[in-house]
Amino acid sequence: MIGSAISMDRIFGRQAAARIVDGELDDLLLDPPDDRMRPGAIYRAKAGRPLKGQGGMILETPDGPLFLRHAKGVAQGDTVLVQVSTYAEREKAAPATHRILFKGRHAMLTPGAPGRNISRTIMDQDRRDALQGILNGVELPEGIGIVLRTASGAAENLDVRDEIAHLADIAGKVLNESRSGKPARLLDGPSATEMALRDWPRSSVLDDKPGSFARFGVDEMIDALRSPHVMLGEGSLVVEPTRALVAVDVNSSGSSSTAAGLKANLAALRALPRALRLRGLGGQIVIDLAPLAKRDRRRVEDAAKSAFRACPVDTALAGWTPLGHMECLRKRERFPLHEVMT
Repeated sequence: MIGSAISMDRIFGRQAAARIVDGELDDLLLDPPDDRMRPGAIYRAKAGRPLKGQGGMILETPDGPLFLRHAKGVAQGDTVLVQVSTYAEREKAAPATHRILFKGRHAMLTPGAPGRNISRTIMDQDRRDALQGILNGVELPEGIGIVLRTASGAAENLDVRDEIAHLADIAGKVLNESRSGKPARLLDGPSATEMALRDWPRSSVLDDKPGSFARFGVDEMIDALRSPHVMLGEGSLVVEPTRALVAVDVNSSGSSSTAAGLKANLAALRALPRALRLRGLGGQIVIDLAPLAKRDRRRVEDAAKSAFRACPVDTALAGWTPLGHMECLRKRERFPLHEVMT
């Protein structure tokens, strides 16, 4: 199939969304085992014990503990408003942040960060002028800023206005409830299907009827992800999650020369963001590259930065280890596929 399609169905007993581009699985979102503590959920929490030496604090909520990394000025027993920022590592508290965001497809509201801005990716001046007119006419609760996202550039003005009004209504209710009271979940994090409709590019094909995955062959595509191997034209890539990190091994095909290694490394780095995205992997990424001359490191770094820049999941290149491994730090915003496939 040429073009893109969005398919929504259930797999492993939970809701999932798949984006297929030119007949290949390009992105996959999967609901966690329960609705609690999904990234984006907002809590009125109670400050618990501080973590000495880390500058953080454990927060108490009705759904379990949260970890607030930057807790300066927060005293034990205080009531705080926080948002779950990423999925928790196994047997650890989910990370949370003071920086609350109310995100829609076209707009994002930013409490505590007043200002009215338009995404820089919208280049057409006429469209920017039209969006600026929308911003000038918007009424928001005091202290709340707004950013118009990239998708607003191709949206109908009425759709943008309606979404802003909807987000403002939600934000007002949440912020009013946050001031006092027992710990509570004030807003659920988005489900897999909600995230797909919010963040993925629009497609002319959207199938959310039962059996959608079977019709598009998504079941077989997901089953293929059980293998850690990704075949490349210039070699292969092996992606294996461990308890501490995600190990990535790059192999060249049939040659140990640095020239063959460079080709394999460049191909692997182009394919790696998709391989990590489909498997829902984040955290520390350690890449064992094929044979690589030091003079080619800059070229490999540039290829990695370019590939990860195009990926919707934030990834930062940390540098090189003494043994020549490349290290990355990737946001844990997807539920790990291997946790439900085993």
